Amino acid sequence: MLDLFLIFLKIGCFAFGGGYAVIPLISKYVVEENAWINTKEFIDLISISQMTPGPIAINSATFVGQKVHGIIGSIIATTGFVLPQFILMMILGYFLFSKDKKFKIMNYSLLGIKAGVVSLIFITTLKLFKSSVFPEGINIEGMSIAALISFVLGFILYLKKVDLFKLIGLGAVIGILVKLSLNYI
Repeated sequence: MLDLFLIFLKIGCFAFGGGYAVIPLISKYVVEENAWINTKEFIDLISISQMTPGPIAINSATFVGQKVHGIIGSIIATTGFVLPQFILMMILGYFLFSKDKKFKIMNYSLLGIKAGVVSLIFITTLKLFKSSVFPEGINIEGMSIAALISFVLGFILYLKKVDLFKLIGLGAVIGILVKLSLNYI
């Protein structure tokens, strides 16, 4: 349980930019290094975390902790993830929001952090795309037709400003229809 706490404490220390920016860290430590969940479970975890209330990273910590050590594990993992951010926000809140205090170094560092976060989100997008659309590697036989159709339609509809809830629902319907049609053929 100490390993679980320390891994999520480490992830929490570098959790800048929200849930999507943390996904590569969770993947590295939870899937690759510790093998607490496999890649398919990780993709499912990301999908489920999008549908449940709360930040994706906290939902991920809770899920992994519960899978590894039950309810106590979920509490430990979530606490490990949230603790560094809580401490950091208390310290930064004092410097940034106290009357007549300026913390210019923090403003400059946030500019650099934002650029790094964009690259982490891009890397995460590429990994999720590859593992969702090409779960068995990049070849035509291993391609998930449902995921590819959902991706293309979702991308087009997103550019046309269609509501995100409708896009998620559309993706679910396409997945069901394609799976049923492939089983029927």
